[in-house]
Amino acid sequence: MCLPDKNSVDSGWHRNIFGSAPMRMNSIISAIVLAVTAFLAMPIGKPMADASLTRVERCNRLQQQVQHALAGRPGNRRVAEARALQKKAIKFCAGKKQAQGIRAFAQALKLLGEQPVDQ
Repeated sequence: MCLPDKNSVDSGWHRNIFGSAPMRMNSIISAIVLAVTAFLAMPIGKPMADASLTRVERCNRLQQQVQHALAGRPGNRRVAEARALQKKAIKFCAGKKQAQGIRAFAQALKLLGEQPVDQ
């Protein structure tokens, strides 16, 4: 790199290294647009994977699924068993035994011929 000699008034060497004011402004604007675009492209909230659900959230989802599966069904032996399992599952989930509650909800859904959503 060739440095200017000290006797020259304004050789313009600093403009060649740093660019002109409009070029710097374009670079700054481009960097800002790129940063905003990258920020907006990031996922918002939780990931969509069900594997990240807590046991309490799984209990709530399965409870809703069992309620929908039971709605409007005629009473027979399987429906009665599913309702009994639902009551047990609700007690388990409320009593800090979510894993047992999740299993009970899953059994109730299988009795009704449904597949548990988040398993």
